[in-house]
Amino acid sequence: MVVDFVLDLRAQGLKVGPLEAVTLARALLLGLHDQSLDGFYDVARALCVHREGDLDAFDRAFAKRFKGIESAAVDVTKALAEWLADPAKLLHLSDEERKKLEALPLDEIRRMLEERLREQKGRHEGGSRWIGSGGTSPFGTGGQNPAGIRIGGGGGKSAIAVAESRLFKEYRSDLVLDVRSLEVALRKLRSFAHVGEPELDIDETIDATARQGGELEIVMRPPRRPNVKVLLLMDVGGSMDPHAHTVSLLFSAAKRATNFKRLETYYFHNAIYGRVYKDATMKEGVRVVDLLRDCDRTWKLVVLGDALMHPAELIGGSWDLGNNDYGRGTNTTAIAWMHELRGHFDRSAWLNPEPARYWTGTAEAIAQIFHMFELTLDGLGEAVAHLSRRTSGT
Repeated sequence: MVVDFVLDLRAQGLKVGPLEAVTLARALLLGLHDQSLDGFYDVARALCVHREGDLDAFDRAFAKRFKGIESAAVDVTKALAEWLADPAKLLHLSDEERKKLEALPLDEIRRMLEERLREQKGRHEGGSRWIGSGGTSPFGTGGQNPAGIRIGGGGGKSAIAVAESRLFKEYRSDLVLDVRSLEVALRKLRSFAHVGEPELDIDETIDATARQGGELEIVMRPPRRPNVKVLLLMDVGGSMDPHAHTVSLLFSAAKRATNFKRLETYYFHNAIYGRVYKDATMKEGVRVVDLLRDCDRTWKLVVLGDALMHPAELIGGSWDLGNNDYGRGTNTTAIAWMHELRGHFDRSAWLNPEPARYWTGTAEAIAQIFHMFELTLDGLGEAVAHLSRRTSGT
């Protein structure tokens, strides 16, 4: 059942596998699900759902796998609840009878309970074998067995009801943005280089020693250091003002990231016209040609902006164009500068805080130059995966 359920989860897009299956099976063996479908729902959700965006998919898989079980379970539970709520009068036990009942081990009681559940067909009161009330059976309520299992309350309906109502269907990973989650996404953008003074390579030393028949063979290697260099260019002002908070979160996460060897950040407004700026006041400019000279092709270029502007700013010129100081002579358009940036770096990505359905006009034109991704957790994850690929020129 566990394997089939895990396969159902995978069919719904959840990233679960053998580890989740083994862990869930172990939880069931330990009885963490309280021997109920409700408990199984809670335990399975805790072990198999790794992000909020998967809660709805989990409910779909759960409802599909266990739909139909609840009707029989509810009938039995309702009957048990009504019956156990009105127990028969207690039987009197002698001290000798009580000691015999206490001698039953827990494993034997559980085995007997499973057997009774399969065999019993109706209500029972005052006996010593069946699940009932007022008797000496180890199972039921209102009886006198000191070593038994009390049965009452609970039921199998609520988990199915919750799953079918899909209370979490509005939970999406692209609606939850915070510095921590962004840091986790950015952490996947990493590579390492062996630099610096040699240090002991424990794994290789163990392997080499084993190959030498136990004779110690020391293997040294240079330490591994982060080797990712990121150039982050951020649009600021105007139509970007509504997105200032989201951009600030990403900026904070990038600054706090420890997996970058270098991170350089600059600002621009609407489009890049030959200069970018060290702060949002646009007072201290840096020529793009100088930036390209200082940042080789191995840098990861990330441009953050909504790509919304008047078309003339993109293809018809701007107040920055026609100035030789920008390093490209006269009549260099903003779209030409973007092609220049895009062609220089092996890997680049454009993060857009606007939903993809609004990528029209100038945004559509820029998306023809850069790989464009939504500034959401999912979009950032896709951008990081794209930047991490090794194929050059894309």
